[in-house]
Amino acid sequence: MNRPRRIILTGFSGTGKTKVARLLADRLGWQAVDTDDLIIQRAAKPIPDIFAQDGEEHFRRIERDALTDVCHRPRIVIGIGGGANVSGENRRIMADGGFVVCLEARPETILQRLRPQLKRDPKARPMLAGPDPLARIRELKALRAPFYALADYTVHTDGLSPEQVAEEVLRAWRRLSAAALAAEGRLAAFTADPAVAAAAPYRPSSDATCVVRAASASYPVFVSWGALPDLGRRLTQAGLGGRAFLIADANVHERWGAAAEEALSSAGFGVAVYLVPAGEPSKTLETAAAIYDWLVAQRAERGEAIVALGGGMVCDLAGFVAATFARGLPLVHIPTSLLAMVDAAVGGKVAVDHPQAKNLIGAFYQPRLVLADVSVLQTLPPRELTAGWAEVIKHALIMDEELLRLLEDNAEAALRLDPEVAERVIGRSVALKSAVVSEDEREETGRRTILNYGHTIGHGLETAAGYAGLLHGEAVAVGMSGAARIAVRLGMLPLAVAQRQDTLLARFGLPLCAPGVDVQKALAAMALDKKAQGGAVRWVLLEDVGRTVIRRDVPPSLIEEVVADLTTVRP
Repeated sequence: MNRPRRIILTGFSGTGKTKVARLLADRLGWQAVDTDDLIIQRAAKPIPDIFAQDGEEHFRRIERDALTDVCHRPRIVIGIGGGANVSGENRRIMADGGFVVCLEARPETILQRLRPQLKRDPKARPMLAGPDPLARIRELKALRAPFYALADYTVHTDGLSPEQVAEEVLRAWRRLSAAALAAEGRLAAFTADPAVAAAAPYRPSSDATCVVRAASASYPVFVSWGALPDLGRRLTQAGLGGRAFLIADANVHERWGAAAEEALSSAGFGVAVYLVPAGEPSKTLETAAAIYDWLVAQRAERGEAIVALGGGMVCDLAGFVAATFARGLPLVHIPTSLLAMVDAAVGGKVAVDHPQAKNLIGAFYQPRLVLADVSVLQTLPPRELTAGWAEVIKHALIMDEELLRLLEDNAEAALRLDPEVAERVIGRSVALKSAVVSEDEREETGRRTILNYGHTIGHGLETAAGYAGLLHGEAVAVGMSGAARIAVRLGMLPLAVAQRQDTLLARFGLPLCAPGVDVQKALAAMALDKKAQGGAVRWVLLEDVGRTVIRRDVPPSLIEEVVADLTTVRP
């Protein structure tokens, strides 16, 4: 039989790949290779140092190169790292001429096997760093399970000695490997990603407020009072290292730049800083181009992180740069405004503005983590803080009656930023958005579209005002008031619900109209809305709290009438 002359052992750390590979090689008279050993040789440093100094992406590049090298050799048994087969390219390299065997074990068995090593050197397994390695093993195994399942054969190693595992693999190679490699469509099946959320390049943390599990990436979101000093530690947990390119607006950097830089430096990161003028007018292709020039001058490399410190403008701008420079740099959001915490920093929308429409030039690009320190909101100008509550109220209206009641019952405490209430309300708002993003990353199923409640009119007003007269949250509040009026006029929404919405918006100091904004400019900008399909704008309207409907048949005359009323200057 024409058996393959290459056996690849995959599976989680602690399943015995290295020792089993040596035993197999001895029995077959072949060579045994561990890709982690090759990575250490190529990098000339231990794996924990690669993670800490260069980041996980750099580690994965070396891993791919090592795998490419050894998978072209005959008569070899290869043990690969536990996360290597998450990459479709790696799986193609392994499966092309190699018999792939997964070694499995329960999380408890894995921890028992790894515990002596972790006791000797807690940093020996960077992906398991933290107070609860068993929880990390469980989460990482759950993320990787669909990729492990693509193996040609699986051996459950619980209760087996390495010799018994080697014998089981050898038996499978003799009986099954030839037929496995000849199976039609095998290589395509190995290469295609499983229909699950991609395994994330971060180590999940049990103290995250929530975890976004989008189709392209998963990442934790931390919302707490006094979180900023943990910034460097969180980046290290996420497998990032080397340099951090901090992008901030000048006003935010004056208040919080030193604390952010200290948190990064104390964790071993080199820090370079780029400041942009505060305000939406900075969110342009011209500013992005200037940052590209700076990154080139800094000789920025893939794997080195962009850290966005600021409000929604900085989140969008820095995210756009991260998504497009060198085909993508790791992105970390440190939102410092309420609006950025509950909206711009979560979900992966990155963009710059065009003179004719807001956020017209952009992409979907998920961050590696989001860290929101609620305490920094104390230094926000009152108007900016007020504007941020519009998005929190929006999330309550479209998704969560309980959050709406929480806001109504604790409005004064939230407004004065009582630590317990503010952290609770903001954390819940962020979790609601995270759930929607996880379900519909790119507005393809319609679920994420509901987050645009109030934004159609709001973006039109912002554009008509030249991005200067209205803050984004203020515009969204006016947009929600307008959307409620439209829904009431269409007979969809009870007037009492619209009044309840407007009462809460006013209670939080948000406007319900935008007098003086040019109606025709606003309507023209709305016609260019990104959410338009076939020339018709998709309207997100309420039927009740927590019940949204997407409509494309709102009469233009009604839209014009409502927008005109919202912008009328009254005595």
